[in-house]
Amino acid sequence: MRHGVAGLATAGATAGGQFALVLVVTRSLAPAAAGAFFTATALCLMLAGVVRLDTGNGLVHALARSRVDGAGGDGGRRLVRGVLAPVAALASVTGAGVVLASGPLARLTGVPGGVWVVLAAALPFVVLSDVLICATRGLGTMRPTLLLAGAVQPLGQLALVTAAVLAGAPPPVLAAAWALPSVAGAVLAAVRLRGLGPYDVGEVGAFWRHTAPRSAAAAVQSVFQRLDVVIVALLAGPAAAAVYTAATRFKVLGQLAGQGLAQAAQARLVRALAEGDLDGARALYQTATRWLVVLTWPLWLGYAALAPWLLPLFGSAYAGGGAIALVLSATMMVATACGMVDVVLVAGGRTAASLANVTTAVAVTIALDVLLVPAYGALGAALGWSGGVLVKNLLPAVQVHRRYGLRPFGLGRSVKAARATS
Repeated sequence: MRHGVAGLATAGATAGGQFALVLVVTRSLAPAAAGAFFTATALCLMLAGVVRLDTGNGLVHALARSRVDGAGGDGGRRLVRGVLAPVAALASVTGAGVVLASGPLARLTGVPGGVWVVLAAALPFVVLSDVLICATRGLGTMRPTLLLAGAVQPLGQLALVTAAVLAGAPPPVLAAAWALPSVAGAVLAAVRLRGLGPYDVGEVGAFWRHTAPRSAAAAVQSVFQRLDVVIVALLAGPAAAAVYTAATRFKVLGQLAGQGLAQAAQARLVRALAEGDLDGARALYQTATRWLVVLTWPLWLGYAALAPWLLPLFGSAYAGGGAIALVLSATMMVATACGMVDVVLVAGGRTAASLANVTTAVAVTIALDVLLVPAYGALGAALGWSGGVLVKNLLPAVQVHRRYGLRPFGLGRSVKAARATS
């Protein structure tokens, strides 16, 4: 219960900080400038998700299992050399590539080249911050997640970007203000992880054999989460990207609620499935789903009803996103009712199936975006995103039910017991 509350508190703080950040940017900058900022940061986060190789979730799995099997050995050194070093190297090489391509990127997206240089320098810290915070969760503590991911990073971004906007800072300084809290998060998470020993990640080869299929899935998932903003910017311009970002910003609230519950339950799901405790896994899955519905359905229903009054908060240029709000709300209600199906799938080691699901979802999203964005702009992107989200949630829901007999709702053990005695 404490982990669930901590996860939800983290999600709430992160969602609030991100919403306030979008509000500050849209109210302070012209739509084209705001769209350029959102496009650049979305592409940075997308690249971070790709080069992270899903080592965060891999470490949660490995470290949670080590608590079952017993920690020992030289896990700390294997963590640094075998896990963190390859990820940091890949992020650095990718950042160098972004620097070399800053000119073409500026011409293609309308984002100044100096912004790409700043974000490229910050990329390794954005990546390592998330990975190290995940590692602390694998060791059974939610406090670093709550303090760093829920406070230091989102609130630091809000404060620094607000200060930069008020000072009339140029775009590269705005990018630096957005990126600096990730540097602090990486350093503080590393210090905290060192104090949580001893721990053991197991053999590095086994770690990567488990994580590699999920690395590809996580890369595709990261593209799926951010690609819509980039596509709108490329096909309809930065101003349309700003409208789309503002109108869909409320989806972060529901996504982060799910992320908060998943962070709290992931390690316990791994242990339950590793021990063959399907009743325990079922209880965790169904409890999380019920909480997701209780917490988010009122939000989606309210947003659908109040969008004509809420969207103008971002500025008069954003008032026409009501149809996007309806698509967003309906889609997220269906996704929420499926529960954290992908987390269950990955916790059970079905990483290849997760990869196939997310790849299919991205393919659907891209196909719909290419067809709809040129004609319908931001609304077309919302419809494309909706198609991808439905595929991404319904496919694993079917797989989890067939593989483990788990459903997002139901009476679980009592039903099985009743059937066994009838």
